[in-house]
Amino acid sequence: MSSATLEAAVVGARAKTKPFSRFEWMIAARYLRSRRRDAGVSVIAGFSFVGIMLGVAALIIVMSVMNGFRAELQVRILGVNGHVVMRDIDTPFTDYAEVTERVEKVPGVTFAMPVVEGQVLVTGATDVKSFSLVKGVRGADLAKLTPVASNIKIGTIEDFDQSGGVAIGTRLAQALGLQLGDKITLIAPEGDSTPLGTVPRVKSYPVTAIFEIGLSDFDAAYVYMPLSEAQLFFNQEGRVGSIEIFTDKPDRVADLQTPVEAAAGRPNYTSTWQTDNQAFFSALQVERNVMFIILTLIILVAALNIISGLFMLVKDKGRDIAILRTMGATRGSVMRVFLITGASIGVAGTLAGLVLGVLFCLNIEEIRQFFSWLSGTVLFNPQFYFLSKLPAEIDSGEVVSVIAMALGLSLLATILPSWKASKLDPVEALRYE
Repeated sequence: MSSATLEAAVVGARAKTKPFSRFEWMIAARYLRSRRRDAGVSVIAGFSFVGIMLGVAALIIVMSVMNGFRAELQVRILGVNGHVVMRDIDTPFTDYAEVTERVEKVPGVTFAMPVVEGQVLVTGATDVKSFSLVKGVRGADLAKLTPVASNIKIGTIEDFDQSGGVAIGTRLAQALGLQLGDKITLIAPEGDSTPLGTVPRVKSYPVTAIFEIGLSDFDAAYVYMPLSEAQLFFNQEGRVGSIEIFTDKPDRVADLQTPVEAAAGRPNYTSTWQTDNQAFFSALQVERNVMFIILTLIILVAALNIISGLFMLVKDKGRDIAILRTMGATRGSVMRVFLITGASIGVAGTLAGLVLGVLFCLNIEEIRQFFSWLSGTVLFNPQFYFLSKLPAEIDSGEVVSVIAMALGLSLLATILPSWKASKLDPVEALRYE
């Protein structure tokens, strides 16, 4: 330690300075500087800084991506599927028009949509065959499905009821080699009964619109058909299979179940999107929690590096500590010096990780495209994931929690080495000097 530093320490000790005074910060800053004699300590401090930075950044990025996944999936799934689905009991839904009108009067219901749906095998201009879900809906209702109506790439859904055609997703159109106006052939296994058995129903429809919702599974499997055509195709003339009900507050949809069932005025049972997709969203939540625990270990390992680095620093600076003690520095003052030293690494690493994580999240799609170009492969291939883009939604509450956890672990890591330094006996430290 230089004479200037010792002089400052003596002045500070004699003046009975307050905790975290200037001379404590000065000594802590000097211990953080890299010198050849302290190369080992500096290397450990550097690894601790990098570890905390990467741990905080990874936590922010992963949590934001998981939040983005959940938000995008929820918005898009709820945009095309009913928040409450009503099905008939005892008697078919032949009175669907009247039931729909009554249900739409329930406060909180935005609109209700009668639906006829069924699984079919579809073929087009190529030899490719694909299983799809046909949904027969009214043209006015299809126009209210924002994810579909606002993402028509080719064609139109105006006069959909009288068009006699169907609307399909972009991925299905690409797979079958279909363009606007081409014929798509639907094959339903439940067809007409004949003396020779059941014959599958086969019929072709022109493609009047091609949409792109952004969910790969939907764009590759959904076919929208006019309600009257679907009733004929699936042998459900004059009735529907269900009524999908959309609300203004999907998260509180359970509160509307009872009023909706009562408003129908006929025997029925309902299910909500929360129960229908419970396993899927629960799996996302479990995966999110597991990733949080795993990535927290990175910060914990970095905090352990702080402990080892400070213990090495305390051992290396034993003579300096003894001199400070003999000149009047208190045990608390010595302890605070090493607290500042270790906490500075944690604070700097946390702030750097915060900046890195936020910048990464704000530019995540551009980064994905850059690495796709760099590697020559498609990262986050929409064929294997639900979404066509990599989403990220930063939750300020989660970011604050990550920062608080990183700072807390860093501070806890400094307590034991700092306490050890404050307990150093000056006589023992200077005995062989």
